[in-house]
Amino acid sequence: MPKLTDLSKRILIGRALQSDKLGETLLPKRIALPVFASDALSSVAYAPEQIFLSLSVAGIATIHFSWWVGAIVALVMLVVVASYRQNVHAYPSGGGDYEVATVNLGGNAGLTVAAALLVDYVLTVAVSTTSGVANIVSAVPSLHGHEVAISVTLVLLLMAMNLRGVRESGTAFAIPTYAFMGGIFVMMFWAAIRNVGFGTHMHAASAGFSLVPQPGHVDPTGIAMILLLLKTFSSGCAALTGVEAISNGVPAFRKPKSKNAATTLLMMALIAVTMLIGIIWMGNLTGLKMAEDTSQLHGAPAGYQQKTAIAQISEAVFSNFHLGFYFIATVTGLILVLAANTAFNGFPVLGSILAQDRYLPRQLHTRGDRLAFSNGIILLAGVAIVFIVGYGADPNRLIQLYIIGVFVSFNMSQTGMIRHWTRLLKTETDPAVRRKMMRSRVINAIGLSCTACVLVVVLATKFMSGAWMSCLLMVVFFITMKGINKHYTRVSAELALDDAEAEAEALPARVHGVVLVSKLHKPTLRAIAYAQLSSRGSARLEAVTVDVDPVDTKNLQEEWERRGIEVPLKVLHSPYREITGPVVEYVRQLRSSNPRDVVTVFIPEYVVGHWYEHLLHNQSALRLKGRLLFKPGVMVTSVPWQLESSERRRKQRPWNAPGQIRRGDVGRREERPSAVGSVPAPASAPATPAAKDTQA
Repeated sequence: MPKLTDLSKRILIGRALQSDKLGETLLPKRIALPVFASDALSSVAYAPEQIFLSLSVAGIATIHFSWWVGAIVALVMLVVVASYRQNVHAYPSGGGDYEVATVNLGGNAGLTVAAALLVDYVLTVAVSTTSGVANIVSAVPSLHGHEVAISVTLVLLLMAMNLRGVRESGTAFAIPTYAFMGGIFVMMFWAAIRNVGFGTHMHAASAGFSLVPQPGHVDPTGIAMILLLLKTFSSGCAALTGVEAISNGVPAFRKPKSKNAATTLLMMALIAVTMLIGIIWMGNLTGLKMAEDTSQLHGAPAGYQQKTAIAQISEAVFSNFHLGFYFIATVTGLILVLAANTAFNGFPVLGSILAQDRYLPRQLHTRGDRLAFSNGIILLAGVAIVFIVGYGADPNRLIQLYIIGVFVSFNMSQTGMIRHWTRLLKTETDPAVRRKMMRSRVINAIGLSCTACVLVVVLATKFMSGAWMSCLLMVVFFITMKGINKHYTRVSAELALDDAEAEAEALPARVHGVVLVSKLHKPTLRAIAYAQLSSRGSARLEAVTVDVDPVDTKNLQEEWERRGIEVPLKVLHSPYREITGPVVEYVRQLRSSNPRDVVTVFIPEYVVGHWYEHLLHNQSALRLKGRLLFKPGVMVTSVPWQLESSERRRKQRPWNAPGQIRRGDVGRREERPSAVGSVPAPASAPATPAAKDTQA
């Protein structure tokens, strides 16, 4: 079974890598771009759609504001990217926003950022995967109704790919990411050629519909218009998600790490902004109509199923080229699904740093066979699947929970960077360096102003729509991590050896050995012999049995005396026929009477070879070990007795010596020769020619 399990593991994630191979997994910029920027790049596939959906509640009169909203979102993205380039150079260790906030604002601020980022990474996987499935379903309507199953399957596939290692997953994701970017740019170029060069009018599938306001909605004027535009802006800011991933993944870049990370960050921003504006332009060009409620689309046929914005735009631009439409639908679905890879790279790294700082379980700090943080990858996949199933794989519902976490981390990070530059300016005397620091502080201040405004808008417009869940999760994560840190701190203080006195207290005065006996058989005799050997010099060694059946207990005592066993036998009474309780109570009394003594309990155990044989033996030894585990000063030693069915005691199959089959002695037990030499014929067998040949 262990070999079979290891084989399946090797097939799934590949051969194990040695620790000194870590440098071979570092990424060049061409691979780092799809690995860390796929989330931000893929956001342009649904951020424009969210802009159109938000404006649709007021009818067609407000659609032209999509230009203004898109431009402001693009400007904010460029400012945030410029700010994060400062972070990358100042804190290249990979802690990202968490490290910046912790160093400059304190532990609680850093933990707040960590909680926000953990929630954001989980939602990145959920939103990206379900959005990708929504685009796939738009191209293949027959898949409608299976979104949850498809999304969960894709998350599991992403988990398996990331378990194989960062470099291998990055290579696999590079082609779809570059194909998506190329497809969008080609579509933009072809739309411009058809519109400007040929004067062709391109119409989306929803262009012929009229968009009416939602029932009961008053046409926005004054304050209502401002609130609508603010809500639309907050929805469009989904395009900024993933910007922080590069600052968290600087250690995965090749040297010079900071420079390569900053360059990749700038490339990502320019590409994302261009695609965002291009998709909004094509949406207006093709007369795209999107509605949160399809009843707003006047003129739509009965049972109309609304396709995604990208699907409608590509269908209109490539109206006479169906292969182009399917290509865009395919690469869009792929990039949205693979965008979750950004979280699969960011979450485990952040989890490892938090585990090292004692805020998360230590297991998250350990690298797996492929030098990836396997436990963090598996944990992220599991929590994301819970959200996907809980929200029915609906990206429009999940996206309401989105953005909050990332903008909380944006604000804390920018505040920390301002304090960072201010602290350095107090000691720096070089005028050139001071000017550079002051410029960086101004950039971070502008970034803070932008992200603070966005956070206020997002909280005001999305809190009751589902964003409260994200805030609640951040609080839960924060409290949980504080509790974990408190536990680790307490354990560390208990185990620390500060001086010679503490070391002396850790040493027991003597050992009191107790051998548990149910009946007198081979396992019991082995346990007694082992206890006698292990307890030499101890104050006392005794055997203990629990009186469950008076007849059996009397027979045991008589057999004990008849065999003359030197170890005294003590009988514990159990009026309720319980075994565990009396033993635990007796051990407790031994500890109470001699607090500095250590009690060692020797438990004879059967070892069986088949799983079903466990059902035929009670698990009293396991229960007893579980109870004694929580008793201070008590050691539990299992003394195994391997039954014939176990691997170590299994008899060898009969071995047939050469020529034995011809002699008709098949199946007779013979000793396998240990070295090359003559094999004697059985004593009962005649010295046939064949036997003589064998002996020769």
